[in-house]
Amino acid sequence: MAGIGPEVIYKTLLDERLLKICTPVVYGTATALFDDFPAAPDAEHLTFRQLRDVADIAPGRLNAVTCWDEDFALAPGQPSPATGQAARESLLAASRDLKAGKLDGLVTAPISKENTQADDFRYPGHTEFLTSYFGAADSLMLLADDELRIATVTGHMALKDVSNKLTSDLLRTKIRLLLKSLQLDFGILKPRIAVLGLNPHAGENGLLGREEADLVVPVIKQFVHDGHLVFGPFPADGYFGTGQFRQFDATLALYHDQGLIPFKLMAFERGVNFTAGLPVVRTSPDHGTAYGLAGQYKADETSFRQAVYMAAEVWRKRQQAAQPRSAQ
Repeated sequence: MAGIGPEVIYKTLLDERLLKICTPVVYGTATALFDDFPAAPDAEHLTFRQLRDVADIAPGRLNAVTCWDEDFALAPGQPSPATGQAARESLLAASRDLKAGKLDGLVTAPISKENTQADDFRYPGHTEFLTSYFGAADSLMLLADDELRIATVTGHMALKDVSNKLTSDLLRTKIRLLLKSLQLDFGILKPRIAVLGLNPHAGENGLLGREEADLVVPVIKQFVHDGHLVFGPFPADGYFGTGQFRQFDATLALYHDQGLIPFKLMAFERGVNFTAGLPVVRTSPDHGTAYGLAGQYKADETSFRQAVYMAAEVWRKRQQAAQPRSAQ
């Protein structure tokens, strides 16, 4: 809330072409979020239809649903208990309306995982909250760009805990989620998936670790036996360094930084974080709150804009998949 979220939303909504593909609804008090804009002398002002109930949205216009009544000072780059509470209330309100079918999708701006913690909100991030809220057995963090898709088996956890968290069941679940999402959400009929190794050199035949031989290889062999195009495990450094990732529709990393570091190196300004496995459509930009940049009008909105476009496209593909073949 006190980061670059309001700015990237504002800059994205300046593009009137967006109204041709969706009706934007911002959750949060528009005056609190955007009173300081435009920060650039030649930028336009945005006019929102301020609502209490999303049922009153006006198609083809910018809408904002009021999520709190209390006034508070929104100081860019300075998170406070009030901004944390406002972020939680906005997320909860949007999620309730999404679950009720009043919205078609959710695009979340970056939040501070620390600043949003409360007695009734103990989640390390959006993904974990939304997985729980929508009753999904599991979900998958999938970073996507036009030429690169990387998912992770484990997410926001300490590196020292990753090895103990990895199990055959977890790996199978994540591969299934990835296969289904590539087919349903991205329209790839026969996806090719690469699975990375956990250890350097993918374990070097057990010399540098047994996780690959004991866990990863048997799971991959089972998917291959069942007719899926799943390959690996690949040593992560050589896999990305040689561009081998271009041979696959998606890459499954075993832990957070193993996948997100190469993704952000290659697609930081335009990449999108998509939550696969949910019954609803949710995307977000692939960056954080960037408190040090807030209030300077220097934030790049490309990733957020792409997140909006991807949410609309995934919704469209799911609608098509739900129709009988004759209707398609």
